[in-house]
Amino acid sequence: MISVIVPTFNAARTLASTLECLSLHRPGLVGEIVIADGGSSDDTIAIASRFDCKIVRAGKGRGTQLRQGALAATHEWLLFLHADTALVGDWGDAIVAFFQRTNSHEIVGVFAFRLDDNTLSARLLERLVALRVRLLALPYGDQGLLFSRAFYDEIGGFSDIPLMEDVDIIRRIGRRRLTVLPAFAVTSAEKYRRNGYLFRSARNLFCLGLYFLGVSPARILKLYG
Repeated sequence: MISVIVPTFNAARTLASTLECLSLHRPGLVGEIVIADGGSSDDTIAIASRFDCKIVRAGKGRGTQLRQGALAATHEWLLFLHADTALVGDWGDAIVAFFQRTNSHEIVGVFAFRLDDNTLSARLLERLVALRVRLLALPYGDQGLLFSRAFYDEIGGFSDIPLMEDVDIIRRIGRRRLTVLPAFAVTSAEKYRRNGYLFRSARNLFCLGLYFLGVSPARILKLYG
C-alpha cells in the first residue's frame, strides 16, 4: 500500500480533481492520503476532509510541507503529488508493475508530464519536458515522485526549503535510480495560460539556473511567483 502526500496552500480550485483520481485506483493500493497544508484560508481543508484525508498542519513552503507529510505517512511506499496534478489512465497498474521489479525499492518512479490544455504550446512544452527528463534525468515534482520509504529515508528525504525541493532531491537520487512510469500526471496549465507559455517557461529556466549557481531557494522564491 502507498501513502500519497499532497502539499497544499489555497488549493481549493484543483484539489478535488487530484483527490478524485486517487479514488479510482486498484483496491488496496492507496492506503492513505496525507494533506500537508501550509496555512490555507480557502476551502482546501474542507475538501480534504470530504475525501477522508489525514491533515497535517505544516509550515508554509513545499519542501517543508512534503517533509512533514512524509513524517506523518504510515505506509511502505510514498507517492508525492502536487495539489494541481491528477493521475490518469492505468496509473494504478503502472505502479503495481513497478512494485514487481526486483530492484524497485532502490528506484524512484515518476510519471510522464502532461498539461490540461489542448494548445500547440502545451504539446511543445510536454515534448521539451520529456527531452529534459531523458537527457538530463531531471523530472520536476509535478510528475509525481514514488519512493520506497526505506530509500526516501536513506537519501535524507525532502530538504526544508521553500522552492527547488524537487530538483534538490532528484540530484540526490541520481540518473540510474529514476524510471518513467507508463502513465500520465496531468498538471493544471493555469499559470502558463495566465503568464504566457514563453514567459513562464523562461522564468522557470532562469530560476533553475540561479539555483545551480548557488542562489538560495528563499531568494529565488521572490522571483518565481
